[in-house]
Amino acid sequence: MDSLMDGNHTAVTEFILLGLTDDPVLRVILFMVILGIYLLTICGNLSTIILIRLSSQLHHPMYLFLGHLAFIDIGYSSSVTPNMLVNFLVEMNTISYLGCAIQLGSLVFFGTAECFLLAVMAYDRFVAICNPLLYSTKMSTRVCVHLLVLTYIGGFINASSFTLSFFSLLFCGPNQVNHFFCDFTPLVKLSCSSASNSAVVPSFSSGSIIVVTVIVIAVSYIYILITILKMRSTEGRRKAFSTCTSHLTAVTLFYGTITFIYVMPKSSYSTDQNKVVSVFYTVVIPMLNPLIYSLRNKEIKEALETLGIFLFS
Repeated sequence: MDSLMDGNHTAVTEFILLGLTDDPVLRVILFMVILGIYLLTICGNLSTIILIRLSSQLHHPMYLFLGHLAFIDIGYSSSVTPNMLVNFLVEMNTISYLGCAIQLGSLVFFGTAECFLLAVMAYDRFVAICNPLLYSTKMSTRVCVHLLVLTYIGGFINASSFTLSFFSLLFCGPNQVNHFFCDFTPLVKLSCSSASNSAVVPSFSSGSIIVVTVIVIAVSYIYILITILKMRSTEGRRKAFSTCTSHLTAVTLFYGTITFIYVMPKSSYSTDQNKVVSVFYTVVIPMLNPLIYSLRNKEIKEALETLGIFLFS
């Protein structure tokens, strides 16, 4: 362990990420599986961004937000996955003190931005279904830009609270993080300083963001459900439901996993379970979102067909 002597303590300058497993055969298998997932994540989300940019029929708010969701998923997965893949190939995976802070900050930034963006997308569906005549006014380009700016500002503020709290912690050994990335909770456990004050601000900010965004999503869908049930046309109901299915699926997957990690009592699950769920929300979900939004979306399928005809004509 590289270290600096500071009085009677040893200041940690790097951390050892213990990863998912010590089994050499399982490490090779996991490397191949997660590499494949990561490549699909990059290709799927980049394709979504390019398709939305090139197809004029997808130039409206719903797909503007979807394009930013794809960008956030690329950043979210890339904050963790490359270093995780290295962990499978080396005997001891180390990350510098500064590198750990950067990884923690980027992960929180993109994760928080996704929370806000999913709430914004729920509000967009609420306006589209409950106030269709006012949709062009309430979801104008200016409003959409403001909502996106607030999304990224929220991510930056929450990431700053985690990063500053990390820098306020004193690490004097040991330096082995029982995870495959620099997550805040295992880092707090390693700290030899009083961690209670340092953990209060990020815990409060993250909890507040989860509660607020869940309330926005829940209220939006309550009004959407009431509006749909009042529709007399069966076809109208089916069409309204179909525009919400993909978003609801993405919300359920994302919030279900972060609730398991950050809301459930820590005594109710083991560290290994924590790691498995963390793999799901940092690696698997960013790959699934492009599939969720494309498989059941008629407009995206039509845009793909139109673009394909245009490219090969």
